[in-house]
Amino acid sequence: MARMEILMPTMGESIFECTVLKWLIKEGDVVDVDDMILEVATDKIDTEIGSSHKGKIVKFLVQEGDIAVIGNPICEIETDNVSKTDSGKPAEKEPEVPEMAGELEKSIEDIKSQVVSSENTSGKFYSPLVLNIAREENISFSELEKIPGTGLDNRVTKNDILAYLKSKTQGVESQNVKVSSETDQIVEMDRMRKVIAERMVESKRIAPHVTSFVETDMTGVTMWRNKIKNTFAEETGENITFTPILIEAVVKAIKELPGINIQVDGDKIIYKKDINIGMAVALPNGNLIVPVIHNADSYNLIGLTKKVNDLAKRARNNQLKPSELVGGTYTVTNIGTFGNLSGTPIILQPQVAIMAFGVIRKLASVIETPEGDMIGIRQKMIISHSYDHRVVDGSLGGMFVKKVSDHLEKFDVNRKIHS
Repeated sequence: MARMEILMPTMGESIFECTVLKWLIKEGDVVDVDDMILEVATDKIDTEIGSSHKGKIVKFLVQEGDIAVIGNPICEIETDNVSKTDSGKPAEKEPEVPEMAGELEKSIEDIKSQVVSSENTSGKFYSPLVLNIAREENISFSELEKIPGTGLDNRVTKNDILAYLKSKTQGVESQNVKVSSETDQIVEMDRMRKVIAERMVESKRIAPHVTSFVETDMTGVTMWRNKIKNTFAEETGENITFTPILIEAVVKAIKELPGINIQVDGDKIIYKKDINIGMAVALPNGNLIVPVIHNADSYNLIGLTKKVNDLAKRARNNQLKPSELVGGTYTVTNIGTFGNLSGTPIILQPQVAIMAFGVIRKLASVIETPEGDMIGIRQKMIISHSYDHRVVDGSLGGMFVKKVSDHLEKFDVNRKIHS
């Protein structure tokens, strides 16, 4: 019987580590392949990890509360099923520690010599990311050296310097804020809210946001949906909301103006081949999550309806897979479900644009006819389009939201359900 290491599996693009929440087994337990053994949290979702081997768990290599790195071992297992294709690796075949330590020390010294400024007289190591944040926030080395570090050898991590900046801001604000009442309730942000907050601030710092607005006549779409919704439910087993219709219009516009389906990488622009639409979903606890419809252009309206309903339901029940939260190239949010007229949503990095659909409401409008202008009641909606002005100019940003509006206003009211 061989002793193997079970590795933390890949959990999707851009996820490099996760937090260990809870072991679902005990040391000494016997497990089968794909038995759930560990609950973890990423910056996107809480999920469970299955065993890659069948055997007896003999030792935990990470503990609850630890940060587990993707690809690193999380526990040791005794198993008879050892082959060259195993995702784990024999525990006894680890590289020589002295050799690895020597190479690691050399690498660290090389990095230190490259990234630590001559201003740093303490000899402490600071990563390029921490130094970059310090430079952008005008933090001197003397101030940086006073920040307590929680990393290896008490090094200052990204979270340490961001927490320091936050405390500085709160300290200044608190000088002008008085406690209004002894009955005020102070509640600590949950982990997801902290992640959302950090990402929103980061996005506003990275991308100069510009927002364009268009008022859209949704009369045709509304009439068609009201006419077919009962038949649609009977034939497909799904309730059709406005969301899949809106996403369909966005997909059509992306095909016509693919310059909006891009990402920024330093000084490079990446034109994304796939059209992966993120859809913002409000959770019961007030937080927000954005599952992704991958290859949204491959679905017809029935397929989009099924996908939208399924992702929204599982999002609210915390049943999404990590792979369903990554890879988005463009995001939409239907704020009309909350009765909002319009909004200026924040871009979800590394995307360059996001669209918000407001509430559909009846308005008196001027209608152009061959006989002249008339006043009529129309179903109107405001669409807002926020985009990254580094790479999307007002012409493209404005044309794109108008394209989406045009597709909705020209919706075929005689359309068949299965077309």
